Amino acid sequence: MTENSAVDVLISGAGAAGLTMAIELARRGVSFRLIEKLNDPSRGSRGKGIQPRTQEVFEDLGILDRIVAVGGTYPRQREYRNDGSVTEADIVVHEAPTPAEPYHHPLMVPQFLTEGVMRERLLELGHRPEFGCELVGFEQDKAGVTARLKDQTGEETIRVRWLVGADGGRSFVRHALDIGFPGKTLGVRAIVADVNLTGLPRDAWHRFSDGDMEKQISLCPLAGTDMFQIQGPIPLDGDVDLSADGLNALVAERSGRGDITIQSVSWASAFNMNARLADRYRHGRVFLVGDAAHIHPPTGGQGLNTSVQDAYNLGWKLAAVAAGAPDTLLDSYEEERRPIAAAMLGLSTTLLDALKRGDMRRGREVHQLDIGYPQSSFALEKPERGGGLLAGDRAPDAPLNGAAGQPTRLFELFKGAHWTLLGYAVEQAAVPPRPGLHIHKIGSRGDVVDEGGHFRDAYTVAPGDWVLVRPDGYIGAIVASTDAWALEAYLAKVGLSPTAQELP
Repeated sequence: MTENSAVDVLISGAGAAGLTMAIELARRGVSFRLIEKLNDPSRGSRGKGIQPRTQEVFEDLGILDRIVAVGGTYPRQREYRNDGSVTEADIVVHEAPTPAEPYHHPLMVPQFLTEGVMRERLLELGHRPEFGCELVGFEQDKAGVTARLKDQTGEETIRVRWLVGADGGRSFVRHALDIGFPGKTLGVRAIVADVNLTGLPRDAWHRFSDGDMEKQISLCPLAGTDMFQIQGPIPLDGDVDLSADGLNALVAERSGRGDITIQSVSWASAFNMNARLADRYRHGRVFLVGDAAHIHPPTGGQGLNTSVQDAYNLGWKLAAVAAGAPDTLLDSYEEERRPIAAAMLGLSTTLLDALKRGDMRRGREVHQLDIGYPQSSFALEKPERGGGLLAGDRAPDAPLNGAAGQPTRLFELFKGAHWTLLGYAVEQAAVPPRPGLHIHKIGSRGDVVDEGGHFRDAYTVAPGDWVLVRPDGYIGAIVASTDAWALEAYLAKVGLSPTAQELP
């Protein structure tokens, strides 16, 4: 057994959550290792919906255009009824984008394509996952975590400051910490399979026997591929044949058609639907993200999105504490994200009940644009606001013009690893400049101009107000000009004190 020198973070699990964490740390220069016990990347499409809020996250990570290019949009639903009639309907409620919310439609991107784009981005940043490397044990103390890893060459021991368990619903990390995972089994077992088939056009999501949990089955063309995804409930007990012959028999029985032929199966899984939430997200220097912290039915396309946003929340906080911010910043991860997962479990379960009745339509409730942290200990308002946008809310986008005349957007100003301080029609700076903070004045004498009033309308600000936006695109603080002194204490709390050279 060899022992290697310390890195800051060990990430166990290289799915969407682990890859998001790695990208967040890589673009901040934090040392880490990303390990995955599987020998190769997953080939499955289980998490195929990319919600509007996650699209905003992916824009910040620099991968949204690539994600859109490899995927597509959701097709209309075509329902074949037992009486021989056929109806069509939109699954996704169509809403036009707005200046504050530029993305309103979920994308369909098979999970293996999403993760492929994320690995490509990580490689651009100088890192890659270590496949075939498994976490087999760890101990922690006040200073860090000693982890034991195993791969085909043997075992090694490494020392890290923090361990992140992104290792799925059967999380080794969660079990090793003996963290409770209460919840319930929902009494639904289902298959999901990626297949090549003939006999169906790719212009619709084909659904048979909707509303009958013993007979329904759906076949959805997978955007970005030549495949279809088969989904359908199966009996709670007994073996299920996931071969091409077995799936052909199942599809023929439930569709009543003999012209649909499955030629090959790329990936298939049978699973029981559960809704479970970890009792804790943090245990000392060890954290849980993604499915290691919460599992739920796939209805509503919430899982991958919630997992990505877990890592997006924790990543910048780990980097900040690694750079000297107080450790209390890490406590806000569980404080902020666990209630979001609890609400998501409720939503997914409600949507599962709707699916049992044949209702597939989805609207704003799944977009995750209304998620926020208004109760966070890192949400500051001076004075307290009675309405409009609040500290802890998602920071809206808005079109602006640079003082030099070129158009830009708030999301362009936010993009990157920094905090952003926006002053609306301010006379003087609220705080001195410092590393990690970008300061912009919005107004006729500022570096950006709100010609259309979109910033003013979305942020409901008055002249002299300051808005501090966190690296993950949520509002940390809103303060009036008379209370601008409060920003200095807040910035110190998140590790953004001015350097000695900048102090007056």
